[in-house]
Amino acid sequence: MNLDESLRTGLVEIFSHKMRSSLSLAAIAFGGASVLYTCAMVNQAFKKQQEAFALVGPGPIQINFIEWRKEKDKSLRLSPGLTSRDAAAIRRELPWLHMVSPSNSSYARLQYKGQEGWVTIKGVTPEWSKRNWVYTLRGRYFMSHDYEEGGRVCVLIEPGGWAKGKPSSWKRWDYYTQDVETLATHHDLIGKDIVLSGMPYTVIGILKEPPKDLDPRWFQNGQKPDVIIPLRAAQRYFQNQNWGDQKMDPERIDQIDIDTGSLGTVETVKMRLTDLLKELHRGEEDTTIIDLKQEIQNKVNEMREHAVTIMSLGVIAILAGGVGIMNVTLATIFSRIREIGVRRAVGATRFEILSQFVTEAMLLGVLGGVVGIGLGLGCLLFLAEEGTEKLAALVWWHFLMEMGVSMGTCFVFSLYPAWQAARFDPVEALRYE
Repeated sequence: MNLDESLRTGLVEIFSHKMRSSLSLAAIAFGGASVLYTCAMVNQAFKKQQEAFALVGPGPIQINFIEWRKEKDKSLRLSPGLTSRDAAAIRRELPWLHMVSPSNSSYARLQYKGQEGWVTIKGVTPEWSKRNWVYTLRGRYFMSHDYEEGGRVCVLIEPGGWAKGKPSSWKRWDYYTQDVETLATHHDLIGKDIVLSGMPYTVIGILKEPPKDLDPRWFQNGQKPDVIIPLRAAQRYFQNQNWGDQKMDPERIDQIDIDTGSLGTVETVKMRLTDLLKELHRGEEDTTIIDLKQEIQNKVNEMREHAVTIMSLGVIAILAGGVGIMNVTLATIFSRIREIGVRRAVGATRFEILSQFVTEAMLLGVLGGVVGIGLGLGCLLFLAEEGTEKLAALVWWHFLMEMGVSMGTCFVFSLYPAWQAARFDPVEALRYE
């Protein structure tokens, strides 16, 4: 029997037992869909990781200040906290660093022509724009004299909205950015004055963020700023004067972002920073030093663990489908024992008998694989979060792998029944009623 005849016979057998074949095909399709979904998630995680690494630079480190807490803090309060002097000392000690960017954050009441709202203010230095720049600029950005003078100028950050519609889980967070978004979209603010906590600031530019669902800064935690101003202005006008009973240093900052310029220098720089900060802070451990690449890698690993969980469910479905294939093949064999006997009597070899039933099972695997691809694409497009992005992460060999898994499962689980069919004695098979 040639391949064409085996395929024709297999199709006839499949359509003769539609319900039995459909159940086995469905299990294979569910397993195949989970394989495709997992491939999309893993590849998307890899792409996000590469984009994030390119954005933060080859050697990103972040120094954060551990806030004093009156109830639990046991320090002697000898340290002034994290200040601009620390950033200057780091630049002096390690002048070859690509970036040393101190910043602080605070809140202000924004007012413009009768509109009011609370916004997040971030004070920055010239080096802030060296990394994580994902914005489209209208107007101009800060110049050197803006930083040096600490003038009352500001740049608004306009939210980018959504490229493909807003997930319901994000609706509550958009409340905090609606004031700036409303102002930036309904007024031409460049060159105009806005009031921040009672003081006028001239808007010199607007930075528009990318859409939230396409933003490569997915790894960042915390609220993003609404308004950025020169660090000196932020320290001069928005500095918190007291923290409990502790008077704050006028040069206080919240964090220092550093890029060493190369991956191989990160550990060395972290050790030198630890020693330097311990000296500057009089032995008090009131800062944390974070390797951002490791933080990104940890989040990517969480995404991959989620993908493995989905793959595990897919493996269970595929195994269930394999058992179904074995059941279908056994049922087919026992319904065609006389046919097997006739074929053996007219000269068919055991290998030809085995090949016929394996071919029929693999044909069911091909159909299950095609249905699985359709099911997987539909789930990605209509049910998954960031579905379009996951869909774009698929490459051609993912579809081949899904088909290979489906056909391979059917091949493996049909071998034993097919082997049993090939072992039938022709005489006994011809007697079978």
